[in-house]
Amino acid sequence: MAIQVGEKVPSATFMTIGANGPAPVTTDDLFKGKTVALFALPGAFTPTCSAKHLPGFKEHAADFRAKGVDTIACVSVNDMFVMKAWGESQGVGDDVLMLADGNGDFTRAVGLEMDARQFGMGARSQRYSMLVVDGVAKEINVEQGGEFKVSSADYMLAQL
Repeated sequence: MAIQVGEKVPSATFMTIGANGPAPVTTDDLFKGKTVALFALPGAFTPTCSAKHLPGFKEHAADFRAKGVDTIACVSVNDMFVMKAWGESQGVGDDVLMLADGNGDFTRAVGLEMDARQFGMGARSQRYSMLVVDGVAKEINVEQGGEFKVSSADYMLAQL
């Protein structure tokens, strides 16, 4: 069962690479006392993710901050090295926190895993966005059937 609006986000640990190298980021680190615009996608460097999803959140980072969002976070079932390289290639800088859910633990915990074996990609995340306020899901926007509408930065900005 997928996480529902009003539920606490389950505990998990992501990985990222910062100035001091690899570092864990727990859901408590990410969400406690903060408003977070989190978006998840099937894979780094994939077409829609690279052409629309990540760039939309990068482009609107100042708009999110102006509406009270403390952190914009991108999650994918990729390793931290891939997420770092993708963030660099997209020029996200400090605007978007690139989080690796390498084993898919967070993705499974929120119930938004998808089977992408038919594409040779294994278990991945569905495409979605989630507004999290102090650890509680306030908005959840899950795409259906390969679409890219409700998980976009524009859609989430309209919800704020």
